[in-house]
Amino acid sequence: MSSYYPRTKDLTRTRKSLTESPPSSPSPTDKNYRHDRLSRYDSSGESATDKPMGRTSSYTRRETRLAALNRQEQDSTAKDYKKMYAEALHENERLKSRLHDSKQELVKIRSQLEKVTQRHDRISERSTVLESEKREKQALEKRVSDMEEEIKMLTELKSDNQRLKDENGALIRVISKLSK
Repeated sequence: MSSYYPRTKDLTRTRKSLTESPPSSPSPTDKNYRHDRLSRYDSSGESATDKPMGRTSSYTRRETRLAALNRQEQDSTAKDYKKMYAEALHENERLKSRLHDSKQELVKIRSQLEKVTQRHDRISERSTVLESEKREKQALEKRVSDMEEEIKMLTELKSDNQRLKDENGALIRVISKLSK
């Protein structure tokens, strides 16, 4: 049982190392796995990794595995940079489009503002013109009413003058009759 326990422990370690290996490395089949496990032990039951040559082999496998992991990380990092660059370009284009739309909207709003300002200026000019026209109209109405008053006075003066002429003519006739 004691010889079985270390094998199980090594088997667990081997399984862990296999699951930790990068996806790019081929996963061993059951036959290869057994062969690998059996080749670690010699006929005496000692682990091959305890021997100097086994350590080198283990070291080489470890270095190979680390190199594969580093390559995978570099590839994923390069892909990440490419992906980040593509995303940045996409975001940049989206922002450029949004800026262009905002500029167009700004031009549109400025033109509307200019139209409203012109309309307001025309309305204020009209109101100024209307105000001056109102003053002129009031002045003219006052002049008309003053002239009407003068016409009434002239009419009264004419009628008074005519009455005085008639009286004067009557007095002249009376005086001429008296002097005869």
